[in-house]
Amino acid sequence: MKRILISGGSRGIGRGLVEAFAKNGDKVAFIYKSNHEAADAVAKATGAVAICADVSRPEDVKSAVRTAEAALGGNVEVLVNNAGISLISVMQDITDDLWRDVLDTNLSGAFYLSREVLPGMISEKNGRIIHMGSMWGKVGASCEVAYSSAKAGLRGLTLSMAKELAPSGITVNCVEPGVIQTEMNANLGETVLASLIEETPVGRLGTPEDVSAAVLFLASDAASFITGQLLGVDGGFAL
Repeated sequence: MKRILISGGSRGIGRGLVEAFAKNGDKVAFIYKSNHEAADAVAKATGAVAICADVSRPEDVKSAVRTAEAALGGNVEVLVNNAGISLISVMQDITDDLWRDVLDTNLSGAFYLSREVLPGMISEKNGRIIHMGSMWGKVGASCEVAYSSAKAGLRGLTLSMAKELAPSGITVNCVEPGVIQTEMNANLGETVLASLIEETPVGRLGTPEDVSAAVLFLASDAASFITGQLLGVDGGFAL
């Protein structure tokens, strides 16, 4: 049984992660930004602890981690940086505020949370940090410049952290999903989704369970010799 903290846990991939770790018998806390109804539903269904916070704000992150530690009964052993927002827009229409919002949530949020849990992990010489990237961080996406840039930044963050933290017994990896069946992607419409399925070598969309399986493995003792890896869970899309 491990102490788990997941950001962006109220829906989509994040909800799938909360459910998977809870089913695995772990103690789970998750962060959500504003959807109280969805967070309450996840908490009731899984027994996980819901914590309202904005990961783009360092002061929120500090408070959220202290709350998680109290609820879990100790230092966070596994951190999954899943919180993220998307933005579909041509580049010239991306305002400064929109750019900062995407980068602050998807990239800075992962940095803030990782920084906040590190003292506990370092003191115990043990820890797992898993960033939720995207295949678009690897190959880039037209009309998703901010999102692709933030996810590409997570690649660099993963590699640097892995080198720095390995001597302290902490592994750092990045899971990069492809097109996953979530509420966010459902908004793309049937025509776009059909096209994306056609471009995916395995011929289907991914599921939150596909992503959770990869994350659970990287969080497990079986993955103690794996760090600094960028694991595509994309059905071969980004090959």
